[in-house]
Amino acid sequence: MASFGWKRKIGEKVSKATWQQFEAEAADDAGAGEDADDNWVHAAKRRKELLLEDCVRKSKQLKEEGANLAENSRYREAIRKWDEALQLTPEDSTLYEMKSQVLMSLHEMFPAVHAAEMAIQRNPRSWDAWQTLGRAQLGVGEIELAIRSFQVSLHTFPMNPEVWKEDLSWARKLHKYKEKAAKAKAVQALAKEAAQESIPDYDFESDEIVEVCAAIAQKEKEAKSVVIVSASGAVETVTEKENSAATPDETIFIRAR
Repeated sequence: MASFGWKRKIGEKVSKATWQQFEAEAADDAGAGEDADDNWVHAAKRRKELLLEDCVRKSKQLKEEGANLAENSRYREAIRKWDEALQLTPEDSTLYEMKSQVLMSLHEMFPAVHAAEMAIQRNPRSWDAWQTLGRAQLGVGEIELAIRSFQVSLHTFPMNPEVWKEDLSWARKLHKYKEKAAKAKAVQALAKEAAQESIPDYDFESDEIVEVCAAIAQKEKEAKSVVIVSASGAVETVTEKENSAATPDETIFIRAR
């Protein structure tokens, strides 16, 4: 039976000098690898920075081109320029705000509201985006929401006289007109309802009504009552038959009805 013993470790016979040489070479290789990694990361960051700078520069150029087109009333072309710019800088709130203004000029109010909301999502502190949103909301009849948007714009930039004197003032006037119109409409509805309730809805063609009318007509046809006052002042009620040939002597009466 073979005796049990520890397994010999690998490299046990390798000399100390050889081991130290291997260790030094490994350290050099590791240092070179770390330098290569650092260089690669730095180069990648630099390329990303250059790409972002190029996107910002190109977006700014497209924004200016779109603004020039909008000033010349070439609104559709301006929107296309700004859409291209948004592909490069999707977080630029001013592009959405400018686009909302142009959409309002094209009377596309609901897309204008959406564009203004996108601008505010990217920059809630933009007073001009809140102002544009309020104007777009007025265009779709949301007067209460427009008033709130103008108030937020003023809260963000209290020194803006345009929002205070024009936008907010006009929105409040519209709100008063809307309330008066709603009250007048409610009063008319109540009056119409009261008038309908005061007049019973009779069915004049029902069998019961027809029978009653026929009975009254038959009774009037069969006999007629006449009140006669004689010359002596006596009052007499005479029932005149329809087929009766005899009539009272008119010479004895002074008044009849």
